[in-house]
Amino acid sequence: MAIVKMKKLCVMAMAAQRQQLLRELLHLGCVEISEPDGKLADPAWSALLKRENSRLLDTKSEITDVNTALAAIKKYAQLKDGLFIQRHPISEAEFLGDETAERARAACKRIDSLLQTILGLQSEEGRLRAKRAALEPWKGLDVPLENQGTAHVLFRMGVCPGSTDTGAVRQALGQHAAEIFEVGADKQQTYYFLICLRAEEQDVMESLRPFNFSAVTFQDVTGTAEENLQSLDALLAENETSKAALDGGKAPMELIDGGLIPALDRVGAAFETGKLYLPQLLMSAEAAKESNTERLLTDGTILFFEGWAPAERMGQVSDLLERLGCAWEARDPTEEEYPEVPVQLKNNWLTRPLNMVTEMYSLPAYDNVDPNPLMAPFFILFYGIMMADMGYGILMILAGLFITKKYRPKGTMGHMFSLVTLCGVSTFIMGAITGGFFGDFLTQVVKLTTGADFALPSLFTPLDDTLMILVGAMCLGFVQIVTGMAISFIRKLQKGQVLDAVFEELTWWIVFAGIGVMALGYGNVVLYVGLALVVLGPIVTGKGLMGKITGIFGSVYNHVTGYFGDLLSYARLMALMLAGSVIAQVFNTLGSVTGNVVGFVIISLIGNMLNFALNLLGCYVHDLRLQCLEYFGKFYEDGGKPFRPLAINTKFVDIQND
Repeated sequence: MAIVKMKKLCVMAMAAQRQQLLRELLHLGCVEISEPDGKLADPAWSALLKRENSRLLDTKSEITDVNTALAAIKKYAQLKDGLFIQRHPISEAEFLGDETAERARAACKRIDSLLQTILGLQSEEGRLRAKRAALEPWKGLDVPLENQGTAHVLFRMGVCPGSTDTGAVRQALGQHAAEIFEVGADKQQTYYFLICLRAEEQDVMESLRPFNFSAVTFQDVTGTAEENLQSLDALLAENETSKAALDGGKAPMELIDGGLIPALDRVGAAFETGKLYLPQLLMSAEAAKESNTERLLTDGTILFFEGWAPAERMGQVSDLLERLGCAWEARDPTEEEYPEVPVQLKNNWLTRPLNMVTEMYSLPAYDNVDPNPLMAPFFILFYGIMMADMGYGILMILAGLFITKKYRPKGTMGHMFSLVTLCGVSTFIMGAITGGFFGDFLTQVVKLTTGADFALPSLFTPLDDTLMILVGAMCLGFVQIVTGMAISFIRKLQKGQVLDAVFEELTWWIVFAGIGVMALGYGNVVLYVGLALVVLGPIVTGKGLMGKITGIFGSVYNHVTGYFGDLLSYARLMALMLAGSVIAQVFNTLGSVTGNVVGFVIISLIGNMLNFALNLLGCYVHDLRLQCLEYFGKFYEDGGKPFRPLAINTKFVDIQND
């Protein structure tokens, strides 16, 4: 359990081998190609190289098309991913085969074509409905809409605001040879048909101006409004029939059997096996390859790149590069290169789930230590102390094992449920020690059913031994703090910082030991030695008289308040244990007030589920704080860059090596 040692790679190959080289590196999955920084070994020839061209933009466009197609299948076939992703195995040959990629592209093109048809039908439907809405108010007008009148008489359709008084309009037109008819009305507008002499058109319009009369015309429309409405209804019905055959809005199985699926078999089977996502995964892998292509330098004949690979896998890398006839070298990074070295943690089944915590905080610097094995015992133990209930522990274990076995989640999700399982074991053990099973659930059940007093055996209980638990929490905190100091002490000695190690850690260990010896009544000599070293430290390391004096006061104040504050933080172990136990017992007591087992079980179940959900998150947050602040603050140096090799990352399938 440590930080994986990395090798700096410099590789030169023939430009014609680019695709094969990248494909093999993608298959190998352990080489990270660095972003070129222009600091190559020989400026005389490195100036001749330039970045390789790639199809990254085209690939990203294909990914967009794939995502659109995938969303269409889910929408129209009414499929959902669910809370957890079901991963399914697929052979490497099937996943990376050219035939699979071609079938994926063909499927996406087919789906895109159908989507364009559906969108066209939807757009046409909107246009037809808008046209119908415009004609609907005029269906009572039995006059062809294209009829504008005769040589001397003008026909004009128009609208006024809905509150217009038709009688007033007619009165205003009384001095002209004109007549106006109300065709219809709604809340917004009143619809009129105007007849007047063409010679008086201008005067008639001027008379109608106070009523906000606005003329209405329909371009390229012939026949009456009623005839056009009937024609539009027929077109809408035809559109609806065509759309239903494609988009699954009213007949989703037609889309599955005769629309989107021929290129992907049946959507149901494809979805269940994970093959539905193959186009998306393939394009993502292609995008990763094209992104790394842009990091290659070439002059058209050769290509060159620098990168990183784990030392433990250099045998595989060496075999690949030798087989492809590449010129290459691998070396250990220098101290100046440490900030650029990517970090990968190597852990076992116990410490691997803690990657979730480490990655959430920050990866360690390359020359630091892997915090997972140093943190795992404390994190898991502290979580169990704070939760401390057998019933909750059983739920966590079952949930963690079930999801891990059934869905096989990877990455952060996988780490989370593995950590839930481990913390569930710790919670169950601490619950057995404190006698908690959903609070005092069993005690209340026995009392309700038999009237007898019953309690699970326990070494101590949160309500009766609060002070002892508080002292124990402080002692555990002290152990973790001293452990962090010990790690820091060793690291400083390795770096040659002997004085810092002595005056920052060893001195305060002597002070702590002196306090313990004094408390046991064996004298104050050890404490005096420790205090003398506390004073001596700033005198030896400080600069100038004032620097030494202020250093003494600063060292005493910072260390005393710092250690005291850190120790007090571990009181949260007792506080959360007590809070969880009390809340559970309160709900159990409320349930027992009903006097019957059914009412008790219902109230207790609701209360314990709320308490469980609250503590599940609360214990994690407080445990995380203890590790990241009180513990990591003693030795941890963060800032590491994650190792991101050119590799196939699959979210929905597990690739099996052939």
